[in-house]
Amino acid sequence: MRTAVSAAVAGAISLALGGCVIIANGPGSHDVIVNAAPETDHAALYAEAVADPRRPADEVARDPLRYPAEMLAFIGLQPGDVIADIRPEEGYFTRLFAPVVGPTGRVFAFVPNQTAARENVHGDTLASTYPNVSRITAALEDMPFGRPVDVVFTAQEYHDFVIPRFGVDVARMNAAVFAALKPGGLYVILDHQAAPGAGLEVVATLHRIEGAALRRQVEAAGFVFEAETKVVANPDDDHSLNVFDPAIRGRTDQFVYRFRKPG
Repeated sequence: MRTAVSAAVAGAISLALGGCVIIANGPGSHDVIVNAAPETDHAALYAEAVADPRRPADEVARDPLRYPAEMLAFIGLQPGDVIADIRPEEGYFTRLFAPVVGPTGRVFAFVPNQTAARENVHGDTLASTYPNVSRITAALEDMPFGRPVDVVFTAQEYHDFVIPRFGVDVARMNAAVFAALKPGGLYVILDHQAAPGAGLEVVATLHRIEGAALRRQVEAAGFVFEAETKVVANPDDDHSLNVFDPAIRGRTDQFVYRFRKPG
């Protein structure tokens, strides 16, 4: 069973990966910055996943900016887990998840209806490469996995779902994620940080979302904010540029939040 890591316990854990994690103390309180190792130490397994020869060279080239082993550790992914990768596109993270969860686990490569015409092919490639990957195409408000999942993950996509032209009811989507997860399951979101106070105002123009605004939306669905890793943060990003601007592309200030379904 997955259990929350308390600040007191996390502070005593050795620096296995050197990542800075913020543990939430509850509404209205100050968060405590601690150094936290993953719940279960699968560092060797994560290293094997990163070194998997099935990973395309262009995706491997992104590793220095994406910190794949640290991301796996923050999620705490382990053999036998069931994880949904929401809008995986070419499958950077799906290709890491599949060898970690192994033959007793399952990865759902979830392609939203809105992008199915161009992205189903990526999901099918992933499913043909990894026997434990299934491509699902559906409405984001449904999450029809057919079984409870341990983790729902999405990377650099949540802000798109907030853009009105994408046509997603985000409140219903988050409620569907909550319903799909096992009690104690995790909702992990990586996205591009917007300037403090920007809220949702720049999602359509800069493809950024203020982390505080995202957190309010997710917590409204019943999730408890558990932790943040700063591994992909960039304090030199002033948040003023579109994430596709060559001056900042690939090096944006990003946040990774881990929410837990109570139970």
